[in-house]
Amino acid sequence: MTTSPLDISHICYKTVAHIVSTLIFGLGLGLTVIAVYGITDTKLRNLKTQEAELQQKLMYSDAKQAQQQLAMNEKIKQLECLAQNVYWEAAGESFEGKVAVAQVTMNRLESGRYGKTICQVVFQRTKVYETVICQFSWTCTAKSRIPPRNQRLFKESEEVAKKVYFENYRLPHMTKAMYFHNTTVRPGWNKVKVAQIGQHVFYRD
Repeated sequence: MTTSPLDISHICYKTVAHIVSTLIFGLGLGLTVIAVYGITDTKLRNLKTQEAELQQKLMYSDAKQAQQQLAMNEKIKQLECLAQNVYWEAAGESFEGKVAVAQVTMNRLESGRYGKTICQVVFQRTKVYETVICQFSWTCTAKSRIPPRNQRLFKESEEVAKKVYFENYRLPHMTKAMYFHNTTVRPGWNKVKVAQIGQHVFYRD
C-alpha cells in the first residue's frame, strides 16, 4: 500500500499535536503538584541541604560516641592495672596500706619517669647488667598471668583503685613517696623514709 503526501502530512500533524498536548499536560500536572504541595526548586534544594547536614551531624555524632567509648575502654584498662597492682602488692593490707601502694603508682606516673600510662608504670622493667628488674615484683612472676584468686580482696583493691584514680584520693604524707618494700627485706636504699604502713616501708627521693 502506498501513502500519498497528503496522508503523510496529516500523520505528521497528528503526531506533533499529540506530543505538544502531552508536554502541556505534563507541565500542567507538574505545576499542579508544586502548587498543591508547595514544593518548589528552592524548597527541594533546601531539603537536600538539610538532609546532608543531618547526615554530617549523624556521622559526627557516631564518631564522637566511638571516641568516647574508646576513651572509657582505656580508662577501664588503666584501672584494671592499678587494681591488680594494689591486689598483688597489698591485698592483705588495710585501706590505708592499699591506698599507699596505689598512690606510689600514681606518683610514678605523674613524675613522667616510669611510663606514660598506669599500665606502663606497673609493668615497667629495667635491665641492669643483663638482669631484668621489675619495678613491682609480682609482674615478674606467674601472678601476672593468672586472675586474682580472692575475689573479695580484689574487690577491695578495685574500690581503692577507683578512689585513687577517679576521685584523686590521696594520703597527705605520701605525696612524694616513690618506692616501698616489705618489712621482711632490707634493700639498703639511699632514700628518705616517708612512712611505714602495715608491712610496707615507703620512701621518697
